[in-house]
Amino acid sequence: MTSFQKLLVVVAFMPVAALALPMAAQDQIVLATDAYTWKADSVIQGEYAAWAVSPTEIRSTYHARPGYFMPVEQTWSLKNDISAYPRLKTSQGLLQAVYNMGLDEMVNAVEPDTTLRTGKEWAGVWTRDVSYSIILAMAALQPEASMISLMKKVNAEGQIIQDTGSGGAWPISTDRLVWALAAWEIYKVTGSRQWLEKVYPIVERSVAKDRLTVLDADGLLKGETSFIDWREQSYPKWMQTADIAQSVAMSTNMVYAASLQVLSEMAASLGKPAEAKDYAARAEEVRKKINDTFWLEDEGYYGMYLYGQDFPVMNPRAETLGESLSILYDIAPAERARRITESNPVTPFGAAIFFPQIADMPNYHNNALWPFVSSYWALANAMAGNEQGTLEAMGAVVRPAALFATNKENFNLDNGDIFTELNSSNMLWSLSGNLALTQQILFGIHFEPDGLRIAPFVPKALADTRVLENFPYRGARLDIEVEGYGSEVKSLTLNGKALDPAAVIPAKELRKGGRIMVRMADNDIAPMKVNRRANLKAPLTPSTRFAEIAGKKLLEWNPIEYIAAYEVIHDGKPVGTTRQTSWPIDVEGTWQVVGIASDGTRSFASQPLSNRSQVWIQPQEEVSVMVSPEISYRPEKAVEGFTGHGFAETDHERRKVVFSLPEGLEEGVYSAALRYANGNGPVNTENKAAVRGVTVGGKQTGVPATIVMPHRGVANWDDWGLSNTVRLRLSPSDTTVEVDFLPEIHENMNLATNHALIDALMLTRIGD
Repeated sequence: MTSFQKLLVVVAFMPVAALALPMAAQDQIVLATDAYTWKADSVIQGEYAAWAVSPTEIRSTYHARPGYFMPVEQTWSLKNDISAYPRLKTSQGLLQAVYNMGLDEMVNAVEPDTTLRTGKEWAGVWTRDVSYSIILAMAALQPEASMISLMKKVNAEGQIIQDTGSGGAWPISTDRLVWALAAWEIYKVTGSRQWLEKVYPIVERSVAKDRLTVLDADGLLKGETSFIDWREQSYPKWMQTADIAQSVAMSTNMVYAASLQVLSEMAASLGKPAEAKDYAARAEEVRKKINDTFWLEDEGYYGMYLYGQDFPVMNPRAETLGESLSILYDIAPAERARRITESNPVTPFGAAIFFPQIADMPNYHNNALWPFVSSYWALANAMAGNEQGTLEAMGAVVRPAALFATNKENFNLDNGDIFTELNSSNMLWSLSGNLALTQQILFGIHFEPDGLRIAPFVPKALADTRVLENFPYRGARLDIEVEGYGSEVKSLTLNGKALDPAAVIPAKELRKGGRIMVRMADNDIAPMKVNRRANLKAPLTPSTRFAEIAGKKLLEWNPIEYIAAYEVIHDGKPVGTTRQTSWPIDVEGTWQVVGIASDGTRSFASQPLSNRSQVWIQPQEEVSVMVSPEISYRPEKAVEGFTGHGFAETDHERRKVVFSLPEGLEEGVYSAALRYANGNGPVNTENKAAVRGVTVGGKQTGVPATIVMPHRGVANWDDWGLSNTVRLRLSPSDTTVEVDFLPEIHENMNLATNHALIDALMLTRIGD
């Protein structure tokens, strides 16, 4: 469709009032990508168009894929009274209407109990959803609902609840500490010492528990990638939820490092200098470890996660939320921050959740754009000074909000449609991200513990004189006016009094409210690159097996179409490449294969296969083959599929399971895993993962290694699988390995059920 034809589409559907606008204003192009054009008052995508009829109405011609369960709204008109909230005035009509739609849907999201609803289709408060939303906008606009919502996510032990995640939530999914970042944002908004005194011990307890249970040997947090909690959507198919519990995710560790820094700042604000110093030091240690572990120099961004059981390898995908958090929380040094904004791939519809995509997986987290992630990406680009990157990230929020006349949850990255596995309108973190674009970027409103920092970042294409009236701050109301464009503030006044543009405006000077006037320097921002990429699917994952041909031992795998080479990995290290589908093996070890396309795109590494010998040991005491009374919904059926004469059962009462080691065991480092069953919940959610500690001979020197036994399906007591692996040093004098439950370390999120069946201990010698 030509530009003229696109214009005809818009004109044909525009009301008379819109046609009366000056053509130059209507036609002003803010952003044009290969997928859509964003103009001052409209968005055009192929045959479709959306436009602002007025500040309180948007119309769209978009039609969803036929047969999709969720209809497309073609009109938004203001339904709620938003007069109590900030009023945006700007000549950019579409931006104004989209902002007002965010406020309108925010009112919908406040439940009668003053909590924040996750989305139209998703009732209730979810820890990560509400926390990311609070950081984006809700702390400022809904401080009371934000406080109440966060306190809903504190359990009886006074710890943050990990309410969703693969295989039984925590400790497979471990990003609950984003709660701390949200709690700190509320304090910066409100200045409430009472709030700070309430949340500080909650964060301390949660950090302490995570330190005991889910840190790896290097001090990084194990567990699932933050928010991407649908296992098949972001991990290779061979990975079990126990493998995810053992993996180390970049974005979750960005949250961890930031939460330690926030805890330090909380302690300082509460007059606890020793604690503040300790947490700051720990935050710096984690920042350094993140930069040493995840940074990919050739790619110019951080890798997504480490995975692979005993010998982890890097998933080199870019992951947009994690990359954004690294910039926003000063984990990436300044030069790396700039490189990230120039290197993270951006498709015509915006930055993907991760890149490249998984070829044989439908759209949800995979092959998708999520507006709240795009908003974080926009904030990160603005902080790094990437003007074009900021515009394209903002467009990834404005386009779908206008075309679908609501703040949807996610979009298909191939065509920008809502045809994904799950979706929702009126999505809390999407509407919060929408509001953040205006408040945090164009008006530069940044909350500090002792005041407001005003630092707008206004791309030249969005040059304007904007006013945000009635903005709430610590009981006062502010009118903020920003004139011009650029990254530098020329002048800043409060009620006519000139202020240092680089300084924080003290909260005490804002008690009576007033008008903040900002004059931008109209400086041309130094151009930076955007890594524009067509949407890309990675090669399929090789499927490997051991074979022996003519006396030769081989690692074999299935051929993959359009592959340029295969990389062979031994004990986590590449040992060679080949165009064949086999590799001779003459040493023991753990073997994997990665497919590499002609453009260098890598597949997932195949499932680790070990040709080392293994020792299987049954528990000392085995129980009846009948399931326990705790499993009340299957008392009549005997458990099947165990390998010995029975199995051990472990719960809050039956805490310890002991394994007798065979005589003459060779000294060395062993990989240990449990063969177990856990039918207490589904693979994808709930909170009854069984957690235990492993010691040699019951000797506890330091914190015992953590064994995680996630759900394997509701009532699936015949579905036996392996836990994560832990490393144990064993010698011939050692007689037992003990699996024990210590409540202060191993209690899960459910608190009532922490239960599994244990069939055997598997030991594999992996080193001296």
